[in-house]
Amino acid sequence: MPTRQRLGPGPDHPITVTPTGRRVVVRVGGTVVADTRAALTLQESTYPAVQYVPLVDVDPAALRGSGTRTWCPYKGEASYRSLVVGGAELTDAVWTYEEPSPAVAPIAGHVAFYPDRVDVAVEG
Repeated sequence: MPTRQRLGPGPDHPITVTPTGRRVVVRVGGTVVADTRAALTLQESTYPAVQYVPLVDVDPAALRGSGTRTWCPYKGEASYRSLVVGGAELTDAVWTYEEPSPAVAPIAGHVAFYPDRVDVAVEG
């Protein structure tokens, strides 16, 4: 297996992880699948900010494992889960870094959701 490139944040690719400090609610249609006041905001370079929700604040009945994995040289290996709500399955709509790179270590134990597949609302 080839060696995976690992990169750290820097001036040309900054990454910050900060407490969101507000309530984050994730919905599929009208169904709440996650609700937390402990989310983290990950801002990576010029990409849109991503909300990382503690896994303990996600409805476990809505999650289904997936074998999909991807690699990010800045964050590490991501694994995916699908959301199952109301009989519909949103394949690979959720991702997590179980062992993230040191620069983003706080996101361990958190998941993120594709905002084009669910409604991620930062309230208050």
